[in-house]
Amino acid sequence: MSQDSLLEFARMMNEVIPAIAQGFARRQAVKFYKCKLTLSQILILDFLNRQGKTKMTDMANFMRVTTAAMTGIVERLVRDGYALRVYNPEDRRIIKVKLTSRGSALIKQINEQRRKMLIKVFGRISEADRQHYLRILMQIKDILVKENAALK
Repeated sequence: MSQDSLLEFARMMNEVIPAIAQGFARRQAVKFYKCKLTLSQILILDFLNRQGKTKMTDMANFMRVTTAAMTGIVERLVRDGYALRVYNPEDRRIIKVKLTSRGSALIKQINEQRRKMLIKVFGRISEADRQHYLRILMQIKDILVKENAALK
């Protein structure tokens, strides 16, 4: 790809990515507003769902925020009954966070809503195009994961 075509690709991606993100976000906004959750809170609920009981520092690293900022995010999740702090009996300075049954049910609903939305949108695209798109996204994900690991 020449420098000019790469610049044009970047320009077009600058237009496409926000439009796609906004389109998907609007389709999920009703659930988020109903639960009064921020995107950061939803990302943490999803992270806890995948990782299980997790230390505050690990969540802060995942979100690339300070532990103080993560404390605020977790505080609201605990207050609203979506998460629970678990203290280590041998060292109360070690705090882990886990989902409550309410948090698990909510993230399950959000994931199910997202799955239905993806089926509705991507059902309009051919199987071959979906596979091609997924292959490219996986390559991008791998690049970003490697770069993020190098930043640690």
